[in-house]
Amino acid sequence: MERFIAMGGLGGGHGRHLGIAYRAHGPDWAELALPYDERLIGDPASGVIASGPIVAMMDMATSVAVWLKRGRFEAHVTLDLRVDYLRPAVPQRTVIGRGECYRITRSVAFVRGIAHDGDPDDPVAHVAGTFMGMKP
Repeated sequence: MERFIAMGGLGGGHGRHLGIAYRAHGPDWAELALPYDERLIGDPASGVIASGPIVAMMDMATSVAVWLKRGRFEAHVTLDLRVDYLRPAVPQRTVIGRGECYRITRSVAFVRGIAHDGDPDDPVAHVAGTFMGMKP
């Protein structure tokens, strides 16, 4: 994971633009952070971050979880990512995204995760999905 981060895995492209940062990981999970940024506000009247950046962070967190469970980087694509957006994130708070890979078959990885803004027991969103490996 450290090598992946050092190579700019979370620091380039879309993730860099959104400000997504690495927080922690385990053998089958990864935790990322989306700091509050006025550029990401979806509702100017309330200051609430749009759901899109949160969905992007959860796609990244669950994707990294698959690589951690496999023990290596292997190209894959998001086959399905269901997001249950439960409530708006509280303005000014960093949103934390934790993704877990709970099963891998020959070609499909199954993931789940939550996004929260300080209390994992009061999530902003739940996600569940699958990734398909690109190896023939």
